[in-house]
Order: sequence, then C-alpha cells, then structure tokens
Amino acid sequence: MPDFITQTWSWWFSGAMIAGIMFFLLYFGQSFGFSSNLRTICAATGCGKASKFFDFNWKAQTWNLVFLVGAILGGFIAHQFLSTDAPIAISDATLNDLKQLGFAAPTSVQPSELFSLESLLSVKGFSILAIGGLMVGFGSRYAGGCTSGHAISGLSDLQLPSLIAVMGFFIGGLIMTFLIIPLIF
Repeated sequence: MPDFITQTWSWWFSGAMIAGIMFFLLYFGQSFGFSSNLRTICAATGCGKASKFFDFNWKAQTWNLVFLVGAILGGFIAHQFLSTDAPIAISDATLNDLKQLGFAAPTSVQPSELFSLESLLSVKGFSILAIGGLMVGFGSRYAGGCTSGHAISGLSDLQLPSLIAVMGFFIGGLIMTFLIIPLIF
C-alpha cells in the first residue's frame, strides 16, 4: 500500500480530485480557503467581544476547521510513515537557477537557506521569515482570502476579484523571484 500512495501521481488525477471537491463545496454553498480558519479560530476563542470582524457564527465553519486539522494530521502521517529516502528529482536547469540565486542543491522539500534551525536563528533568516509571514498575513487579509481560496474556490465560482487576486499573486511571485530574492541572497 505505501508504494501505491508514494508513487508519482498524474496531474489529471489531482485536477479531477480538486474539481470534484469544488463541485461538492459549491453544491453545499461553501467556499474553500485556509486563511478563513484563522478568523474562525479567533471567533471561537471569544475575540468577537473585542472586534466586530470576529463576531460571527463560527460553528458554521467547523467543517473548515476539521479540514485544517486533517491537513496537519495528513502531513504528519505522510512525513512519519510514507516518506522515503529517495533523492529529490530536480532538473539541471532549476538547479542552475537556484545556484544563481544563492541556494544550494536542495536535499529536502524546503531550501535549507530559508527553512532550517540555523537559518531561523540568524538575524537575516529570522527577518526574512518574519517579514514574509507578516506580508502574507496582510496580503491574505487585504485580498479577502489566500491563494488556495482565490485560485481554487474563487476561480471555480468565476469571481472577478479572485481572478484579480490570482493575477496579483503571480505578479508578486515573479517580482520576488527575479528582483527581490537576488538582492537578498
């Protein structure tokens, strides 16, 4: 069974699964997105008394909290029981591009220059993660949702604000990749 789960899956299977989940959510009048979970958690802990933004019926979003917990548990299970020591297959062109940006060839899913204990304990690494986290949090609040909410759920609903947000995400990613990361590293 682990070999079946850990094999490379075709792009069309993942796309079909996402489409099926989106039809299911649309049918039941729900929308998908992870950033809404933070608002739901704040509302559940009583923050609605301090801010109107958190004053809503958070119990209607319990399904999204279950999805969040499932994603965390699924990641833990996949890492603990389904991960392999197989090397990460990355094209030579990508490795050359990473080298030009100051990144070593990755030995895991995350680049160690950003996501390692050594990096976190350095001023530069901590600053990059802290500023990046604040920007993502502000951006998802300002845009009214996160990348998964807009790109998957919003575009499935044919919402123009989601299309504009997704275009902004891509433009921001290009600016970060080609202008800001070369300056930082």
